[in-house]
Amino acid sequence: MLIVMKVDATAEQIDAVAQRVRTLGYVAHVMPGLNRTAVGVTGNKGPEGRETLALLPGVDEVIRVTAPYKLVSREVHPEPTVFPVAGTSVGNGFTLIAGPCSVESEKMIVESARFLAARGVKLLRGGAYKPRTSPYSFQGMGTEGLKFLAKARQETGLGIVTEVMDVESVSPIEEVADVLQVGTRNMQNYALLRRLAQARKPVLLKRGMAATLEEWLMAAEYIMSGGNYQVILCERGVRTFADHTRNTLDLSIVPVVKHFSHLPVIVDPSHGTGKSQFVPPMSLAALAAGADGLMVEVHPNPKEALSDGAQSLDFAAFAKLVDALRPVAAALSTPIR
Repeated sequence: MLIVMKVDATAEQIDAVAQRVRTLGYVAHVMPGLNRTAVGVTGNKGPEGRETLALLPGVDEVIRVTAPYKLVSREVHPEPTVFPVAGTSVGNGFTLIAGPCSVESEKMIVESARFLAARGVKLLRGGAYKPRTSPYSFQGMGTEGLKFLAKARQETGLGIVTEVMDVESVSPIEEVADVLQVGTRNMQNYALLRRLAQARKPVLLKRGMAATLEEWLMAAEYIMSGGNYQVILCERGVRTFADHTRNTLDLSIVPVVKHFSHLPVIVDPSHGTGKSQFVPPMSLAALAAGADGLMVEVHPNPKEALSDGAQSLDFAAFAKLVDALRPVAAALSTPIR
């Protein structure tokens, strides 16, 4: 259920409502809004306590939330969620996240970071740990890769987005990363999601390769229900019968997600298509569809990349893409961040 506080409700009244919710045996999630504060209630099995809560000072109304995903739903949080990340913000513009699929060397990741920073990018992606279909493929540089990412941030000031693969890796990655990425294979790794609910950093949650909208949002609910409200959704393509691209990039889900959820949603056209020549047009389409940003793979020399070279843009192609995005963003009154 959702407790909507009055516009003039005091901090003491909000605290008292949250405490009363806990006394009833439920979990209280205090969520400040633009005009008023709401208190989300999870753990309840029905309307128990609604009448009591409605009588508390400062309470405007108590609403039953019908969606199975409570905290993710716009019923609980009508305004879009915006939060700061590494000197920029996500949810109130078009955020660019770019960089190589994998960290391959200090020289390569620092060179990439310098180029991207010069193009106005604020968030650098790069995998230190890589889940690969084949056990014989490059699996990432691990802790050494994390050191190189930290070096790239030191050199350029860019925020770091990198993938967490299991519960054990969260703590060391959290020391370096500004955003913790959950890959498609781990979208329903519930032990990992529960651990990330305790993290201090935002979580970028990629859609599972065959996940429905509800399954995706319920995965986000796992993170938010544990107290981490900084979740970014990422559409990265789903598996279909099509073989002309690596996956089928489902841009139709962007406005649907934004209708049902307040969380920011970005698009990964690199994994969504698997072919670099299709990344620019799908990036422009993502912007036009209302996405809150892009995650694009960029490599100094894609032909020599140790992973996903075929879908990576070189520096010149990425610079051209950014130039193409700017007039579209301007026409939509959407700042590129």
